[in-house]
Amino acid sequence: MIRVLIADDQAMVRQGFGALLAAQPDLLVVGDAADGAQAVAAARHLDPDVVLMDVRMPVMDGLEATRKLLGDRSTQRPRVLILTTFDLDDYVYEALRAGASGFLLKDAPAADLVQAVRVVAAGDALLAPGVTRRLIAEFANRPDRRRPRPTDLAGLTPRETEVLRLIARGRNNAEIAGDLVVAEQTVKTHVGRILAKLGLRDRAQAVVLAYETGLVAAGE
Repeated sequence: MIRVLIADDQAMVRQGFGALLAAQPDLLVVGDAADGAQAVAAARHLDPDVVLMDVRMPVMDGLEATRKLLGDRSTQRPRVLILTTFDLDDYVYEALRAGASGFLLKDAPAADLVQAVRVVAAGDALLAPGVTRRLIAEFANRPDRRRPRPTDLAGLTPRETEVLRLIARGRNNAEIAGDLVVAEQTVKTHVGRILAKLGLRDRAQAVVLAYETGLVAAGE
């Protein structure tokens, strides 16, 4: 069972999402929270696998709550799926920077939300359509985009570096396999090694790192 905590300041949203997820045979809603501070406390107590985290909440917003949850190495850190009605660049970028594994708009179809929870719980990252384009725009608008590559990237093989570039361009495993003319399982192996070598949780963090270090530049 995938244990889920729902954090949103609107009771009707919490109830609606809770009913939707509870109806799934493999999902268990273990609790909810009305603000970011409650979400952090509840997550540490209830040990969810996934936290559905709203962005705009009182007391503590979802971004700060995500930072606190994922920055605490003394406890088991859940996967965080950011949910918002605000389709804005700064939320996307800051959510991924905070360590969130996914970003989804609240008006997404119900089936997409259920699938998003499963994808994130499985250890993969979920980027809503257009998120990678927004990340590119974020870096394109920065005055200093020429950053030195960190030493860690030097540990990647040429093929792993190529795979990381394709990940940063929003390609999924099947597409990368087609681009490189290799088996999809081979791509999965490369992705796993990339994440392990760079100390990353998932593909979302890999996208951010690739642009931050200049491995991929906006407009390429």
